[in-house]
Amino acid sequence: MDLSQMTADLVQAEMLLAAGQAEQAEPMLAAMAADAEEYVDRNCHTTDEVQWFSFPTVFDRLAYRRVERDPRRLEQVGEPLDRLYGDLAFAQVNLGDYDRAAEALKQAVRWNPMGCGYRLDLAELYRIKGDIDEWLALTFSVFARASEAQHLVRAYCNFARHFEETGRPRTAAACLKSAQNLSEDDAALGKMVDAARGTDGDPDALTRREAAELVEAEGLPDGANAEIAVCLLMCATDAADAGDRNLAASLTLRARDLVGTEACALLIDVIRSTDDGEGGK
Repeated sequence: MDLSQMTADLVQAEMLLAAGQAEQAEPMLAAMAADAEEYVDRNCHTTDEVQWFSFPTVFDRLAYRRVERDPRRLEQVGEPLDRLYGDLAFAQVNLGDYDRAAEALKQAVRWNPMGCGYRLDLAELYRIKGDIDEWLALTFSVFARASEAQHLVRAYCNFARHFEETGRPRTAAACLKSAQNLSEDDAALGKMVDAARGTDGDPDALTRREAAELVEAEGLPDGANAEIAVCLLMCATDAADAGDRNLAASLTLRARDLVGTEACALLIDVIRSTDDGEGGK
């Protein structure tokens, strides 16, 4: 398997998908996936190596190194197989083959365990198939991994929908409130909030503290901004150690915007105080 050729073929298949030609793209992607599996079996001896091999961006690689305690260097990363399987799943959904799409998304999650978009897409397929338990389990798993607000917003909206359907409108409203605190400009979320206004599940009728208490009572994490900030700051310290001070500064500024200057400084102190005992570098 030629990795550079794989990239070219992947771009060609994605162009077909963008043109609405899923029938032509799907067999190309399926063949590439089979070749990729064979390549991995020959060249990657552990699951950790495979996962590290698949990360597409510096941010994702740094996050993975921190979470999984992986000491490998950035230059050892190869082509992202998660992207290949995500494209394959998209093609199969367009062809109405939800079972095979779910299997492809499982592989995307396998190669990129921190890729919460794949988890949420897989959760939605389980919901379509009527497997609500898997839908909820995958949604909940996002809270422990998400480093982007958009994924946490989707997770909170999933639970809002679940609680509304199971007769708990105030808890559904609390989830919407938590999502709203993360992304006030999200158009789809805005429609959900507008639809709930003036009802028993009106997010505007809850204070932020009341919403947090309801969310916590269901075992869902609150303070998602702080979770994102911690991940950003952990990646920032790794980026600084790797010599990329521009990336470190950018990530630190994003964290500061989320939680404020004082809280950001405290989080940095906590992260630095635990670095020596973690063995992650």
